Amino acid sequence: MKAWITDFMEQFGYVGIFLLLALENVFPPIPSEVILPFGGFMTTTSDMTISGVILAATLGSVLGAVILYGIGRTLAVDKLERLVDKYGRIVRIRKEDIRKADVWFDKYGYWTVLFCRMIPLIRSLISVPAGMSGMKLGPFLLLTALGSLGWNVLLVMVGAALGESWHEIGSFMDVYSGVIYVLLAGGALFLGWLYVRKRKLNESK
Repeated sequence: MKAWITDFMEQFGYVGIFLLLALENVFPPIPSEVILPFGGFMTTTSDMTISGVILAATLGSVLGAVILYGIGRTLAVDKLERLVDKYGRIVRIRKEDIRKADVWFDKYGYWTVLFCRMIPLIRSLISVPAGMSGMKLGPFLLLTALGSLGWNVLLVMVGAALGESWHEIGSFMDVYSGVIYVLLAGGALFLGWLYVRKRKLNESK
């Protein structure tokens, strides 16, 4: 896949970067960790500029995020509640759980959208619950653009600085992703334990 990505970028330049970042947001297995550093490297071997690469990447990221946001809007909370009514017992989820999650996202969703744009894989998927929660499009676009801009600037600048060794960032990103996923998994387990404990305490009253 790396060879296909780099060939596509070399052939289509800014447009290729824009399209690949839009696709990366909709289809996360396409790695921005390859697209962005290589885009930075291309600024050292062509007439492409760092600002141009960052702009194309950010616009592509926002377009892909809007597509997933739109998908999230079609999966509104009331539809999820109907599904939970029908199948919730199988996975031990109640309508109240859906409402609580929606309330939580209404309260913290803005910060979540901003900072999750810096986390591989999740940076794309966070657009779906944002749409589901009914987050206003304006703030969503602003926070997505800001979060994407930070991520894009970092990786493009590193790629430009490394030059022909741009691919070396891959090993660092693997470590970064691994650490983030472990922390997220630990946090999820801890929150799950708190949730189960609270339910048992309520049931025992």
